[in-house]
Amino acid sequence: MSLSFEGRVVLVTGAGGGLGKAYALAFAERGASVVVNDLGGDIKGGGKSSAAADKVVEEIKAKGGKAVANYDSVEDGEKLIQTALDAFGRIDIVINNAGILRDRSFARTSDMDWDLIHRVHLRGSFLVTRAAWNHMKNQKYGRIIMTTSAAGIYGNFGQANYSAAKLGLLGLANTLAIEGGKYNIHCNTIAPVAGSRLTETVMPPDLLENLKSEYVAPLVLWLTHEDCRDNGSLFEVGAGWVGKLRWERTKGAIMRHKNSHMSPEDVRDKWDKICDFYDADKISTIGESLQSLVSVLSQVESGEEIGANPTSSVASASGINPEAAVGQKLPPSQFSYSHTQCILYALGVGMSTTDQDSLRFLYENHEEFGCLPTFGVIISQNAMMDGGLSSVPGLNIDLTRVLHGEQYLELYKPLPTSGTLTSHTTIADVLDKGSGAVILLDVHAYNGDELICYNQYSIFVVGAGGFGGKRSSDKARPPVPPPQRAPDAVVIESTTRDQAALYRLSGDWNPLHIDPSFAAMGGFKEPILHGLCSFGFAARHVLKRYADNDPSRFKAIKVRFIKPVLPGQSLQTEMWKEGDRVHLQCKVKETGAVVLSGAYVDLHPASGAAVESLQTGGLQSELVFAEIGRRIKDMGAELVRKVNAVFGWEITKDGQSAAQWTIDLRTGSGSVHKGPYSGKVDVTFTVSDEDFIQVVQGKLNPQQAFFSGKLKIRGNIMLSQKLEVILKDPAKL
Repeated sequence: MSLSFEGRVVLVTGAGGGLGKAYALAFAERGASVVVNDLGGDIKGGGKSSAAADKVVEEIKAKGGKAVANYDSVEDGEKLIQTALDAFGRIDIVINNAGILRDRSFARTSDMDWDLIHRVHLRGSFLVTRAAWNHMKNQKYGRIIMTTSAAGIYGNFGQANYSAAKLGLLGLANTLAIEGGKYNIHCNTIAPVAGSRLTETVMPPDLLENLKSEYVAPLVLWLTHEDCRDNGSLFEVGAGWVGKLRWERTKGAIMRHKNSHMSPEDVRDKWDKICDFYDADKISTIGESLQSLVSVLSQVESGEEIGANPTSSVASASGINPEAAVGQKLPPSQFSYSHTQCILYALGVGMSTTDQDSLRFLYENHEEFGCLPTFGVIISQNAMMDGGLSSVPGLNIDLTRVLHGEQYLELYKPLPTSGTLTSHTTIADVLDKGSGAVILLDVHAYNGDELICYNQYSIFVVGAGGFGGKRSSDKARPPVPPPQRAPDAVVIESTTRDQAALYRLSGDWNPLHIDPSFAAMGGFKEPILHGLCSFGFAARHVLKRYADNDPSRFKAIKVRFIKPVLPGQSLQTEMWKEGDRVHLQCKVKETGAVVLSGAYVDLHPASGAAVESLQTGGLQSELVFAEIGRRIKDMGAELVRKVNAVFGWEITKDGQSAAQWTIDLRTGSGSVHKGPYSGKVDVTFTVSDEDFIQVVQGKLNPQQAFFSGKLKIRGNIMLSQKLEVILKDPAKL
């Protein structure tokens, strides 16, 4: 669906030509009412004329659009905004585009050259935006674009005045993004490269032809559309290309000890480390910037041996030995609970009696009373909580530096609402990420001899890296990015100020989530919400939106924890449905910060869904994979031990790709899901829906199908023989 700006009012400064004109025409073409501002001066800021703005307005009106002209200087910001209010009654979008040049080498730059550039670019953008700000706040909507330049980002000879003003605009935009977020005012910055009267004198004609303003306008329209959620971002754009920029910082080095001085020689001796961008940090907020300094002070004051960076610890020096750790089993732990804990957990992840659909998880006498599927992480969390990790050979780690990086949970049947479950924990792998170590914990929870659920905890130990280990593992359940399209569904739900205090009653007693002084030691301005609490919110949103709140439909969930949430903030869960997998991303609505990424929920098909699919012209193979899933569930972990491989299936119909399936017999107790595998597949089969049915029914020999080209196989062809155990007995298939 094309983007529309019907009902929106846009002010474009410097719109008499070049980029500004392209923006004005593009907005008008898509239904916006446009204020075309242009002082009509020359590129050095001299002169004044109404002709440029009038010509653009005439062109817009000739095409049936709505526009008015404004000839004021951007230093008269109030007048520009008043023009919009007088003509159209509101202001929704401000494009700060006006600019001039007064290029001089630094030594020849006069006070006037400096001041005039700053007055037009930086002060002008400030005055125009300030005039619109309260109107945007009152209507709870606004979109602002600041225009910086590559000269502002990187510097350029002869443009000290221009570069300083342009980088100032980026700083202004970043602060406006923070202050405006809670009012739904977004501010982003672009650094365009385009042919204009400011560049035509310094660029050859053939280059200018490929740097049309029309190649920049699409980014500006997307950033200012209500569907775009980017806020506080910086983009370079030109020639039909768009790139996003971010700050990056090395790990750095600490050079002082407690009660000791720091010398220039210390800096010299660690200069290579200070300047080493390997495994650099991507800093996006001032809080993240300050947090590492808090860590530095903590190390210095505690008298620890100082490592190579602010997050180093004695763990690296004292040793992590993956060979000794991997495969080690922690002592089994038991978890006994009643319906009370199930209800308390549901309240902790935001359920409320104000929603009648939630009663089945909050009222023990409800006819469909059940346990939320994500309660499965509570059952097994003692593997992280009781300190057992520090007793594992080869894991000499500081538990105060342990962070929760990622989480995978898979259920093999709905969780009982009471009982005693036993968890068995294995160190699945240990990875070296340079700045820290990642420990993968596989936790299987049993009700007697019956496997109930499987968790994989990805634990990041700050500062414990550098031991020479591998950086990745085929045992890890990797996160999966969402599709590159607008979400299919979005749910926004507020947490309460007491959300963390309530959630911690389910067993995570870390004072970081309730004690302000403890939170401050970690660099947070107040206690933060548990990552697994946000995890529970997001899973609920998927369960309600796509599974009718039926816990038996829930199969698995994977998330990566990105940033903390403050109690009282609103969680915005964006969902994309693809087959039985729902990709999701969770943000803080007020700031736009992503808190859960690479996430997905796998669902079991609704009862009768495969049959209904066939009745409406679907694929016969749907039923076969459903039966394969049941067989794998019955055979369990023993089948995984025998096969230890992942098989991908591409089902075609009428010569076109119709479906993808994954048979995972490598991790957990095995699984089948519709859709591609998120990691490396051992064998991929491509076959038509009709031929697949012929093969599983025994009517078409697989070898004949292969040699005739009906069945195509990529990867380790010998592994395909191991599928025989789940494809036998074709009559039942």
